[in-house]
Amino acid sequence: MGIPITVNGRQHVVNVAADTPLLYVLRNDLQLSGPKFGCGEAQCGACTVLVGNDATPSCVFPVGAVGVQRVTTVEGLGKGERLHALQKAFLAEQAAQCGYCSSGMLMAAKALLERNPDPDQAAIRRELAGQKCRCGAHNRIVRAIRRAAQELRA
Repeated sequence: MGIPITVNGRQHVVNVAADTPLLYVLRNDLQLSGPKFGCGEAQCGACTVLVGNDATPSCVFPVGAVGVQRVTTVEGLGKGERLHALQKAFLAEQAAQCGYCSSGMLMAAKALLERNPDPDQAAIRRELAGQKCRCGAHNRIVRAIRRAAQELRA
């Protein structure tokens, strides 16, 4: 029996067990490579996606729990000439080195800006506490999120 799921505005039916981690469905069944496998224990943030409007570690979130909520991955933010303000700001601030954490950082930032369109540095750092960056780009990431917030408010 298939599980219906809406990802990045497109409806899909996946033939997997309901307890299959959402990350595996996104990467293996839907061929979306944005969310990354990092730790498999919801500790690093590399797999973060939006389920509804909530930043969610997809490595431990069962696909059967998605229900009617929409799932958004970094691929659903923007592409090519139509980048989201967060993606533009990450580029402008050079907020990625290796880029492994970028997808999760962007999705956590998107969830934050949906709730709080004008976060201060402390709020951004609290939101990113579950997102690990081994390269040390956190200061640039914080600047990028502030920049995107300003652009989105304008």
